[in-house]
Amino acid sequence: MGSTPTNPIPEGASPHSLTNRLARVAWGVVYVLIFRPSPRPLHFWRNWVLRAFGARLHPSSRVYPRARVWLPANLHMGAGATLADDVDCYNVRPIRIGEYTTVSQYSYLCGATHDHEDPGLPLVPKPITIGARAWIAADVFVSPGVTIGDGTVVGARSSVFRDLPPWVVAVGNPAKAIKPRVLPGFSPEAA
Repeated sequence: MGSTPTNPIPEGASPHSLTNRLARVAWGVVYVLIFRPSPRPLHFWRNWVLRAFGARLHPSSRVYPRARVWLPANLHMGAGATLADDVDCYNVRPIRIGEYTTVSQYSYLCGATHDHEDPGLPLVPKPITIGARAWIAADVFVSPGVTIGDGTVVGARSSVFRDLPPWVVAVGNPAKAIKPRVLPGFSPEAA
């Protein structure tokens, strides 16, 4: 996915600065008027629009028109990576999606939580990383700060609260690895 760019929101800084809020308002208008109504096959167009707002997308990545992205500048997608319709990408901190990874419909990538031990409940943003050749099946919740390893499959309706290792199948709430993921004729080391 190339070099790691500078994070647009420094660690410890509020993700709701005036500049950030203005960028999100502008993005919201563009999302409603240009991005959302675009025809499904026009991935290149949506990629261009997202890049105009700072996203780092490989030309072959696919973001479907009903996917919701909170802040495009915090979205990083590798070659062939996909965000399906109705995915909610709450990327207060960077969310990185590896090459040939699919995030299926209705999944929620939750890049922030609140400090429940502080009476003010301040926002605590944390990045999410999903490795290459992974599959996040339908309606999966991915918690703030989680890393999902290369090649891992997370079963439908699972909730991921802790890191998952590479090349496993994980299911449940909380999601747990239940078996290795083995693809006949494919070697993860060769990928």
